[in-house]
Amino acid sequence: MTTILVIEDDVQTSREIEAALVDYGYETRTAFTGRDGLVKAISDPYDAIVLDRMLPGDLDGLGVLAALRAAGIHAPVLILSALTAVDERVRGLKAGGDDYLTKPFDFLELTARLDVLLRRRNAPITESVLRAGPLEVDLLTHTVRRHGQLVDLLPREYRLLEYLVRNAGQVVTRTMLFEEIWHYRYDEPTNLIDVHVSKLRRKIDTAGEPSVIQTVRGSGYVLNAAG
Repeated sequence: MTTILVIEDDVQTSREIEAALVDYGYETRTAFTGRDGLVKAISDPYDAIVLDRMLPGDLDGLGVLAALRAAGIHAPVLILSALTAVDERVRGLKAGGDDYLTKPFDFLELTARLDVLLRRRNAPITESVLRAGPLEVDLLTHTVRRHGQLVDLLPREYRLLEYLVRNAGQVVTRTMLFEEIWHYRYDEPTNLIDVHVSKLRRKIDTAGEPSVIQTVRGSGYVLNAAG
């Protein structure tokens, strides 16, 4: 079973995260201080770590992260933080974090990001062609084929599809797509993602068949790996 270590000093938040992860099918362990979290992370292997950025005491989230990487622990780390500034996000990622989620957050967003991190960690590092249903995405030539037929995509459409195929079968939220494809966080209402997904569907879908990209109402999208 996939085991997640949650390092979060707020007891209520920690319990809510733990409950959401257990409901999702993960096994969890918790720590309420940086020191305790570091000891647990070093003592036992974890598939991923959810790490609060602003921990009390002499070892905050970035300190824990630095110590983990120095100790040779490379489990993916999802940083949680109330600090929303771009430079804070950059600091967290440069310190060795794999993703950065600002508070308050939706638990679907949390589990979706963990799914992506775990899939990325377990993906074969030698793959050059991604396959999902009728789609083939060539990572070397940046070309896409459906049922063997070449599909003409614009660069951003290609990046959008590649990200969805990499995470086929998993919900990908709009926020995740903004950060990955447009490289910024955008919290205001916008239909930018929906417009691009609509254009992509017109290019990769086959008339009379269900769309390969399914909309998850209120959350984002999931690419149907079975096609």
